[in-house]
Amino acid sequence: MKLFLTGLNHRTAPVEVRERLAFDEQRLPEALGTLKKHPGMLEGMILSTCNRVEITVAVEEPTDADEVQHYLADLRSVDHDWVSPYLYRHDGPDAIRHLFRVASSLDSMIVGEPQILGQMKHAYATAKECGAISGFLDLVLTRAFNVAKRVRSETDIGETAVSVSYAAIQLAREIFGSLNGKRVLVVGAGKMSGSAARHLRRAGVSEILVTNRTRERAVEMAEEFQGRVIEYETFVRDMPDVDIVIASSAAPQYVITRDQMRAVIGKRKNRPMFLIDIAVPRNIDPAVNDLANVFLYDIDDLDRVVQTNIQGRVDVAVEAEDIIREEVDRMVLRLKTREVTPTIVSLQEQLELWRTSEIERQRGKLGGLTEQQEEAIQAITRGLVNKIAHGPITELRRQAADPGGAHVMRVIRKLFRLGEG
Repeated sequence: MKLFLTGLNHRTAPVEVRERLAFDEQRLPEALGTLKKHPGMLEGMILSTCNRVEITVAVEEPTDADEVQHYLADLRSVDHDWVSPYLYRHDGPDAIRHLFRVASSLDSMIVGEPQILGQMKHAYATAKECGAISGFLDLVLTRAFNVAKRVRSETDIGETAVSVSYAAIQLAREIFGSLNGKRVLVVGAGKMSGSAARHLRRAGVSEILVTNRTRERAVEMAEEFQGRVIEYETFVRDMPDVDIVIASSAAPQYVITRDQMRAVIGKRKNRPMFLIDIAVPRNIDPAVNDLANVFLYDIDDLDRVVQTNIQGRVDVAVEAEDIIREEVDRMVLRLKTREVTPTIVSLQEQLELWRTSEIERQRGKLGGLTEQQEEAIQAITRGLVNKIAHGPITELRRQAADPGGAHVMRVIRKLFRLGEG
C-alpha cells in the first residue's frame, strides 16, 4: 500500500483558483463516496479550507500518481491542464512529512496558528464517518495529530500573539500583569475592537463598557460581552474608572485629547492606564503618550509586535522541523514493519505446519512414546524451527525501512513457498 497526497495552497495558487477547487462541506460525503469507488484507491481524505485543498489517498500499487489530479479536476469540473501548474504532489515518506507539517501548522500562512489542526480533525472525522478511512490512513493521520500535540507542547510555536487584537492583550499583560479585575472601555463598535474585547474577556477583565455613535451597535456589542453601554457624547467622564481603553471609532478627529487625558489620569491618582488606538485615522492624540503612567499604542505599534512574534514563530519552527523529521522516520519504520508482519506470520505458520506434519508422518516409526519423550521431541523440533526462522525474520525486520526490503520479502516468500506477497 502506498500514500499519495495532491493539493494546492496559498503559496501555489491564488484565491480565485482555490475558490474553484474548494469543496462545500455538505458535498464532502458525496465526494468521498466517489473517491472510494475510484479504481485502486482504498482510503481517502479531503481537506478543504480557505487556504488549501488537499486529497490524501492510500492506494494499491502500482498506481499512477496523476490519478488523484484527474479525480480532483473531474470532480470540480475544471480542465486537467489548467489545474496542474498549481498542484503539488507527495508520496510515501514525503506525503507523511507534509501531513505532519500541516497538522503542526508549519505549512500555514501564519506559522503556529491553531485553526488548521481543528480543520484537519474535522476532515478526518468526516472521512471516517463515510467509511473512507480505515487501517493504513487512520494510522498515519492519528499519528499526525499526536505529532501536532508534541510540537505544541515541546516548542513555543503557539505562544506569541500574531493578530493585532491579541497583540494588544499581550501588551496589556506586560503593563498590568494579571488582567483579572480590570475594567475596559470600548470606543467604537467595529470588528477589530470587538475582537480585542473578546480576547480581553477571555483574559479575565471584570467589566466591559461600550460606547458608539450609533447606540444600537453599542447595545449589540455590550450584549455579546455581557457589558454595559455608556453615552458616546460623555464617555470621557467614565474614563477615570477604567484601566484599558480600546478606540476604534470612525470619527474624523481625535475623540480623546491630551488635555482630557491629563484630567483623567489626575483623577486616577496616577494609576497606570493602557490605551489602544486601532482606528485609522487615529482616535487618540499621540501627544497623550507624553503623560506619565499613560501607555498609548496605535495600529502600527501593534503591527510591529505581530511581525516580531511571527518572526519568532519562524525561528521556533526550526525546532519543530527536527521533531517532524524524527516522527516521519519513526512512522515510516512502523509502516514498513507493518508491511512485513503478514510475511513473518505466514513464515511462522508454514514452519509450524511443516514441523507438526513431519512429526505425524514419523510417529508410526517412533512407536509408543512416554510423556517425557513426547515433550522432548516437541522441544527439539520447535527449537530447530525457531533457529531456522530467526535469520529470515531478523532480516525482514532489518530491511523493513530499506528501499530493498520489498525484494528481500519476495525472496523469502518464494524460498519458503508462502504464496503471493
